[in-house]
Amino acid sequence: MYKRFSKPFIFLMALALILSSFSMSAFGESKPQAKEGLKTAEIFGDLELASDAPTSVIVELQEESIVEAKHKGKQQTKAKLKLERGKVISDLKSKSENAKVNREYDYVFSGFSVELPANEITKLATIEGVKAVYPNVEYKVDAVSSEVIDPDAYYPEMMHSAPYIGADDAWDAGFTGEGITVAVIDTGVDYTHPDLAHAFGDYKGWDLVDNDDDPQETQVGNPAGGSTAHGTHVSGTIAAKGDTVTGIAPDAKLLAYRVLGPGGSGTTENVVAGIERAVQDGADVMNLSLGNTLNNPDWATSIALDWAMAEGVVAVTSNGNSGPDNWTVGSPGTSREAISVGATQLPYDRYETSISTSGDVTYSSAELMGYSFKENVEALDGETLEYVDAGIGTVEDMENLDLDGKVALISRGAIAFVEKATNAKAKGAVGAIIYNHVEGDIPFEIPGMALPTIKLSDSDGAKILAELAEGNNEVTFDINFSETLPEIMADFSSRGPVTDTWMIKPDVSAPGVNITSTIPTHDPANPHGYAAYQGTSMSAPHVAGTAALILEANPTWGVDEVKASLMNTSVDLIDPATGESYPHNSQGAGSIRILDAINTDTLAVPGSHSFGKFIKDSGKQVEKQSFELKNLSDKEVLYSFDVKFEGNPKGIKVTTSKNLNVNAGESEDVNLKVQVDTSKLDPGYYEGSIEISDGKQIVDVPTILFVGEPDYPRVTGAYFANVGEEYVVGSYLPAGAEVLAYDVYVFNANGTIGDFIGTIGEFTNVPAPIHEFSWDGSVDGTGELPNGDYVLGVYVESNGVSEYKAYLVTKD
Repeated sequence: MYKRFSKPFIFLMALALILSSFSMSAFGESKPQAKEGLKTAEIFGDLELASDAPTSVIVELQEESIVEAKHKGKQQTKAKLKLERGKVISDLKSKSENAKVNREYDYVFSGFSVELPANEITKLATIEGVKAVYPNVEYKVDAVSSEVIDPDAYYPEMMHSAPYIGADDAWDAGFTGEGITVAVIDTGVDYTHPDLAHAFGDYKGWDLVDNDDDPQETQVGNPAGGSTAHGTHVSGTIAAKGDTVTGIAPDAKLLAYRVLGPGGSGTTENVVAGIERAVQDGADVMNLSLGNTLNNPDWATSIALDWAMAEGVVAVTSNGNSGPDNWTVGSPGTSREAISVGATQLPYDRYETSISTSGDVTYSSAELMGYSFKENVEALDGETLEYVDAGIGTVEDMENLDLDGKVALISRGAIAFVEKATNAKAKGAVGAIIYNHVEGDIPFEIPGMALPTIKLSDSDGAKILAELAEGNNEVTFDINFSETLPEIMADFSSRGPVTDTWMIKPDVSAPGVNITSTIPTHDPANPHGYAAYQGTSMSAPHVAGTAALILEANPTWGVDEVKASLMNTSVDLIDPATGESYPHNSQGAGSIRILDAINTDTLAVPGSHSFGKFIKDSGKQVEKQSFELKNLSDKEVLYSFDVKFEGNPKGIKVTTSKNLNVNAGESEDVNLKVQVDTSKLDPGYYEGSIEISDGKQIVDVPTILFVGEPDYPRVTGAYFANVGEEYVVGSYLPAGAEVLAYDVYVFNANGTIGDFIGTIGEFTNVPAPIHEFSWDGSVDGTGELPNGDYVLGVYVESNGVSEYKAYLVTKD
């Protein structure tokens, strides 16, 4: 019926188990069939009706939230919402005695969160007044690595991202964020940090994890999990003001909302509550440097963000750290309205690198993958150091190794490159060598690695392992400066587009590699803490701080003007590997420039367009779009337009105004009509731009269209968990599946996939977006599978495309 692996192949890191992306709910293989005439709410994620596992969900009510009703010209009150919500909750509790309501929402989202057995979800869906049910997914901070900096070793020039994007120029022009309030929805903030204390008043925000008015970071020794620092780092980039770190908007006020608890994780119910509270507390801007891997725009968090934007709060969110492949953007970066931000690496020095081991054995594939500080790279030049086999670089692999002052030799696979280097640094290593575990070179360059990290091909990896086995355990480095690269996109930065809406994401990009900012020390006697982090978590606060400066400079602007100004004035980034612009789905409109956004005379709203899918088998298909063109100058301006698609493909024809006069201070609508003849075009997506010229400068508005069914991943994740005497197995399917199957393979100790064991589930006509089923632990009737590590293969056929992915799971 479907293709399985014909032979073992190497297991990639990207195929790791992703339990963190899903709540512990139980989803089934088919929707419940409602009786004739019975209306049910829409359920996002089919539910396993036979399971009694406790399941947390978010319930959206038909009764509109206060903000939604307001923007639809309707009257709405908290009292009415409480009454209607109370009716639904009362009805639910009469049908499900085990239902436990946790949070209630009314401002930007109408509904509540509740935990109940999965087999009672259908009762919830049939209650009058329920509009939709969403899984209560887990969110985590969007940072991929960190390096704590000793305050004695810190110098202000290390925070060079702010001046690079023009913060200094904005300050000189008199804009520092004064009078603007920025909400940081994150792990909490150390408001006692000397560089941040000025930004907080008596009311500091709210802790949604512990439900009190003290949104401090999780402290060291918390019995519930690890301490946190992420929100403090984000806050420093936005508004720090000290002798060491200065944020983008140093005079802005901050409010902290702790929605991610110990270890930096939390759930939808707290994130939505944080968004609601921030809007009601009067925030002008909010920053969400958090996310999951779900590429879908229609989740409770996105709905809350969209209505927060409608209420006039500029919402900024990270795009995710699952790049560099397309379709890797995750919620809430998938939001229709919020500003989603990708990560760039500022200009940095590249080095020619070679290594040799004892006996003058050389490695032709050796290249520098990345580093945090050039001083550490240059310190290795000419050095001969001992290297140690550190397996695949996990904490467990290194637990009993002596790496102090040595080099860690690591295989690619199972965990992220940056995590491998961070683990080695924690054990005292001064460098790392990572070799490929599939044929060929490692294609990624990842600036910001915690250690100077050399990458090798698989064949050179085998060679250096053989040398180590012979007792030749020393490696010599030859490192020479090569060139300074321009600002580039970070490989880890997630790429768009978004499934369903087919929108370009990110909207813009900003520095996100090796960003130095504030962190808590959890030591009142020594409160100055600093660290260099990387991730789209670090990019988003650059944009949130910039939004504060824009609002100060342009107090009459709304959220659409702020977003458009950032997009219309961004700088196009060139990929040095190709000499061409990065795709829109990598960089969005480009890298932000603060003063240009503040001073722009022209706004094109919205700042990007998707014309969607063109799927006619024959003939021409026409789609229409429009945008608003605003002339902010004090003179009438004649604008001209030119729409170009990359490569000028035959079969795409765009009709728009050739010229348009817009009076000073006024705006006009510009209509676009796109005609696509699919018979003249290969399937795929086509990027273009709408060039708007006033005779002096050009505003470039990114656009995109799809010919045929888009090539989005048919399966974007899988999960596996022990629930009582059975196991819950599931996958995330953006478009559902015509055929879906789950296979089990042996997982070899060397990280490869072994023999095929059997198929544990086969399904047809599976709806989107989540599938789940109960498994008794046996395979093909041969008895229960022994406990241990296995590979779960997920096969999907959807919309004429088949896909097979593998995930590491543990049966215990």
